[in-house]
Amino acid sequence: MTETNRPTRRLSEAGVSIWLDDLSRERLDTGNLAGLVDSHDVVGVTTNPTIFAAALSAGTAYDSALTALAGTDVEAAVEAITTDDVRAAADVLRGVYDATDAVDGRVSIEVDPRLARDTAATVATARRLWETVDRPNIMIKIPATVEGLPAITETLAAGFSVNVTLIFSIERYRQVMDAFLTGLEQARDNGHDLAPIGSVASFFVSRVDATVDAALDDVGTDGALALRGRAAIANARLAYAAYQEVFASERWQRLAAAGAQPQRPLWASTGVKDPAYPDTLYVTELVAPGVVNTMPQATLDAFADHGEIVGDTVSGTADDAAATLHAVEAQGISLDEVTARLEDEGVSKFEKSWDELLTTTKTGLDAAGA
Repeated sequence: MTETNRPTRRLSEAGVSIWLDDLSRERLDTGNLAGLVDSHDVVGVTTNPTIFAAALSAGTAYDSALTALAGTDVEAAVEAITTDDVRAAADVLRGVYDATDAVDGRVSIEVDPRLARDTAATVATARRLWETVDRPNIMIKIPATVEGLPAITETLAAGFSVNVTLIFSIERYRQVMDAFLTGLEQARDNGHDLAPIGSVASFFVSRVDATVDAALDDVGTDGALALRGRAAIANARLAYAAYQEVFASERWQRLAAAGAQPQRPLWASTGVKDPAYPDTLYVTELVAPGVVNTMPQATLDAFADHGEIVGDTVSGTADDAAATLHAVEAQGISLDEVTARLEDEGVSKFEKSWDELLTTTKTGLDAAGA
């Protein structure tokens, strides 16, 4: 085996950035996050309402914060706690941010998911979060709903970095890239320095397989069952082909000449949902230059323990990926319907997690003030 195609566990050697899909006060207080930067090559962090709801409901790490916030409105308390965590994580990763010229070292914080269908409120909240956290290496997370698209453009135009979340379909992903390019064009026209404006497009993976596999099981034929576990990877590989196309365009080249960074594809939902699949499936099969893979702790540990890659597993696979999705459609499964449902479910799940976060925080505030 030659030096250029030797197996490795260093995704960075293949141009992939590892971000941790988790954050908690405990990780910050114990130095766990800082340790993962050294031990697991973590160079970024993503958060969402589900992550914060789990963090607040576990252990005692937030007791002192809740005591200090006793008597505060619950929504203001949630914002204070989550922005404090993101600010602290951004400080941990500031060295990475500086060393990579503002590419990595990023920490994402999500706009209240109840605003996913409200463009103006999303933009206003994005600005408030950016100014409250007050760190150059954060990203404001905005869902890729129809109403979210103009909010993405407007937030970027103001010079703020954006993580676009809940992308499931190639069509919507193309709309996201257009919103990004428009936002940077407006930022340039507004006089902003484009170099520090970062953006990733979070393309969800495992949820696609979970939904499509269930539909294939319902069909039940040998041909249908042979397609299990293939749709999500094919979908993501086609997304990467779209990314390569858009970021080879003259429109992008004009922005790059003005100092802009590309909006990198970020593979989200990379923990396998089916235990029959390899636990590093959505890592090893989605290796390509210039992407981010955000992993939950279990996937991060699994890859560090036994994950192995041999170069790029995405580039040049578009034709095979399209054939796979065509075969799925031939089983009577509409990918358009699947991805539309997953977007709606994604928004609903984050709304539910946000409600859980509010409830847990209120309980803690009440106890602290008793």
